[in-house]
Amino acid sequence: MSASRLAAFTSCELSDALLKLKVSTGGFLPGIQLRSSGTICAPAYTVQMVLSSDTTAPKLSEHFVDTAPAGAAIVIDVPAQQANAVWGGLMTAGAMARSAVGVVISGRCRDIGEHRALGFPVYARGPSTLGQSPFTRPAAVNVPLTITPPPDYAFPSVTVHPGDFIIADEDGVVVVPRAMEDAVADKAAEGRAIDANCLRDIQAGKGIQATFAKYRGK
Repeated sequence: MSASRLAAFTSCELSDALLKLKVSTGGFLPGIQLRSSGTICAPAYTVQMVLSSDTTAPKLSEHFVDTAPAGAAIVIDVPAQQANAVWGGLMTAGAMARSAVGVVISGRCRDIGEHRALGFPVYARGPSTLGQSPFTRPAAVNVPLTITPPPDYAFPSVTVHPGDFIIADEDGVVVVPRAMEDAVADKAAEGRAIDANCLRDIQAGKGIQATFAKYRGK
């Protein structure tokens, strides 16, 4: 399965592979960092948040955690620069009961100690003491998300489609389009082999410039 192949690689290796395959962002979601413990490699179940004051956006009939598929990575897009959290300890408990494998948030989380105690991977832009109400609410699930970086990043937005693969570790979060799984895994394996050769020669004292020229062509 492609999923298990992607799981063998780090987020850095997969970003490198995506860049070599002409994905200009390398699939990287800037500013989203690990807040608990654990890694993620799973298909995305997407959630769009809106401001609570938005009366035009639809309302969900069920809580989005209750409809998360087993084995999914929950990806939540939050309106820009919100100070409140959209994820807390009870949501982690619910997600684990549904066998979801982690959450990635373009916003904030809270109850960090609870996520760590439960061993659930939570990736977010920062912490908050504020809960979701009365600031934001979920409006849609399983829709494409346009993840916009924080304003201090000179970086384009990245689209996450339902079912795209989310790979997250201590270096960051990467999105691999489902249609590119095999190509990315193949390219990442090539890159790992090249890096192994580079490491061997550099440790033997052959120099970084000469080694890169030999194996990387630069």
